[in-house]
Amino acid sequence: MKDLTIEVDFDQFPTRFTCDGDGISPRIRVSGSDTPYLAIIMDDPDASKGTFTHWLAWNVPSTGEIPEGVPPEPRISHPLSAVQGMNDYRRTGYGGPCPSPGKPHRYFIRIWGLEEKIDLQPGAEREELEGALAAATEYGETMATYGRKAAPEGAPGAGHRA
Repeated sequence: MKDLTIEVDFDQFPTRFTCDGDGISPRIRVSGSDTPYLAIIMDDPDASKGTFTHWLAWNVPSTGEIPEGVPPEPRISHPLSAVQGMNDYRRTGYGGPCPSPGKPHRYFIRIWGLEEKIDLQPGAEREELEGALAAATEYGETMATYGRKAAPEGAPGAGHRA
C-alpha cells in the first residue's frame, strides 16, 4: 500500500474544532495520492468505552486539501463532494473531540486512497466503510490531541464523553 502524507495545522485541537467551540471539521492536507477518491475516518482510541468514531466520509475527490468546515449533511457537494457516515454521536458528518475532563485523548485522522467510488448509502456505519476500504491502495494518518480541564463539581459540561 502506498503511503500518503496527512497533515493538520496543529498538534492539539484548537477549541473551534471541538464540542467546546463551533465543532467544525479542520483543514486536512493530503499529499502523495494518485487515486481519484479518498475516504476519511477520524477516531479516538482513548475513549472510556473503547474507540469512538468522530467522522466517516468517502468518495471525496482526491485533492491536496480537504477544507475546514465540511457541512455535516449525509451527502454534500460544497466545498467538496462527499458522502458521510454515522459517527458515534449518532449523527452524520464530523463530530468534534469532546473527552471527559482529565488526561488528553489522541485523535487519529486516517485517510485511504481508492481507485473507485465506494457504493455505500449516506449514514453507513463504520464497519460497512471499513469493509469497503479493503480495495484501498493508499493510506496515511496523522494524530492530534485534545483534553478538557476538570470542571467544578456540578458545573455544566462536567462528564462529557469522547
